[in-house]
Amino acid sequence: MNNEKSPIIRNRNQKVNENNKRELEPPKACFKYDFYIKFVCISFFLINKFRFSAHCCGCSAGKVTLLAEGCRGSLSENVISKYNLRDKGQGQHQTYALGIKEVWEVSGDKHYPGLVLHTLGWPLDHKTYGGSFLYHMKDRQVAIGFVVALNYQNPFLNPYEEFQKFKHHPAIRNLLERGTVLQYGARTLNEGGYQSIPYPVFPGGAIIGCSAGFLNVPKIKGTHTAMKSGMVAAETAFGVLHEGFSMEAYWEKLINSWIWRELHAARNFRPAFEYGLIPGLVLSALEHYVMKGRSPWTLKHGKPDHEATKEARLCPRIEYPKPDGVLSFDVPTSLYRSNTNHDHDQPAHLRLRDPQIPDLVNLPIYDGPESRYCPARVYEYMPDEKGQLKLQINAQNCLHCKACDIKDPKQNIQWTVPEGGGGPGYSIV
Repeated sequence: MNNEKSPIIRNRNQKVNENNKRELEPPKACFKYDFYIKFVCISFFLINKFRFSAHCCGCSAGKVTLLAEGCRGSLSENVISKYNLRDKGQGQHQTYALGIKEVWEVSGDKHYPGLVLHTLGWPLDHKTYGGSFLYHMKDRQVAIGFVVALNYQNPFLNPYEEFQKFKHHPAIRNLLERGTVLQYGARTLNEGGYQSIPYPVFPGGAIIGCSAGFLNVPKIKGTHTAMKSGMVAAETAFGVLHEGFSMEAYWEKLINSWIWRELHAARNFRPAFEYGLIPGLVLSALEHYVMKGRSPWTLKHGKPDHEATKEARLCPRIEYPKPDGVLSFDVPTSLYRSNTNHDHDQPAHLRLRDPQIPDLVNLPIYDGPESRYCPARVYEYMPDEKGQLKLQINAQNCLHCKACDIKDPKQNIQWTVPEGGGGPGYSIV
């Protein structure tokens, strides 16, 4: 990793006072998001206040623990497994996607604040679900990203390279030309939706937000549902701590909230694409425009993501074009823009349950897929002194996307929380 300091991105809201000292001009708040943020802050304030009160009165703190770790949270997954919460909930396994994102600064004549663009398919094959998002933000900034479902079959597919290829589409190239990349990042997201929601209550606490999988897949949106689940959990925690209620009420309130209605209406969108792009488009259009989410059936997800990967001998090899350094870039260049950093002396937070699996299974059978599904080149097969390829783990490169924890064919890679709060240094991603 390059240890040089990251270039400073100047805030366009800065102004100079009489003493020529830079001050930060407060941005104009959007009422809707300001309203949401205040409610979430109140929710967490109430929770923390209850814990503080319990501590001051001599009681043990932390009577209610809410897990809000985002997609594939370490604690949340352990709790779900230990208490069998998936089967107690909607019963189906969670399915995931990997989202890769860049923030660009584009020319003023190409910038339209508030413009949103979603695409589906290309450059992916018809068997692989995925698509792009593009949001025009303020200050001539554009967020562009590509999402690839992790139940793809071909082990030669490389989500990072698919994103680089996507940016060369004429419509996207025209927008990005003469622009500058400001930051890069990657993260997995839940795509299981309604069918994969676990029972969110466990002894002493509850799971909220994307840790429970409240993402609305057609909208690629989960912030609103995460906020609402946090508010519902805070209200329930209030009843638990002050009125003697049970956290079981959290589950009941979720079912009776608009979260449940919204996810239920969108439940068949993602599994419809198990049959391919064209059938998926037909079925999802039927669900959305004709049945309006009220169809009497609920489609099931296919295989878990790690089981969907086929053996390399059954799949065509995919050759990707070399990056041009203008629209597409190599991984080290993008990684530098993520500002990721870990203490190199700490134990690796990426662990192999069986160190022999890469040599005996992943490389000979799947041609080392971890070297392709990782968007940070954490996993590389390098020749040893005898010329034999061995897996090398560059844990310091990790973007904490958790794709490896999900997609490894034998579930052999365990992502754990690194020491010291290391990881990507996102500021605008």
